[in-house]
Amino acid sequence: MTEVDISKSVLLDIASTTLEGIEGIEIAPAPLKMGEVIRNQPGSRRPRALRVVREGQDVTVDIGVNIDYGQHLVKLSQQAQRSICENIELMTGLRVKSVNVAVQGICLPKGQANS
Repeated sequence: MTEVDISKSVLLDIASTTLEGIEGIEIAPAPLKMGEVIRNQPGSRRPRALRVVREGQDVTVDIGVNIDYGQHLVKLSQQAQRSICENIELMTGLRVKSVNVAVQGICLPKGQANS
């Protein structure tokens, strides 16, 4: 039997696509370091707070999220954990040891963003 290698970028894509399907939650931008300035080039995106570590057949996912104002933070975070775990395991056959979710911000409704 031949071995199939699954790249880290595939695991990142599975995790981010899974979150896109959950209403009220999104991946946060990566936090800036002290003194860091973001210079967006045309067509480039700011790095997101998403990291995948693979050790053999085990995967750990660390993700920073923003949650819409008024949503239940714990329930949405738990839903994200379950969904990411299930999708990675289903699609890759790898074992997810943990999905660590850090709520980094709250997204205000458009009309309230500057009030």
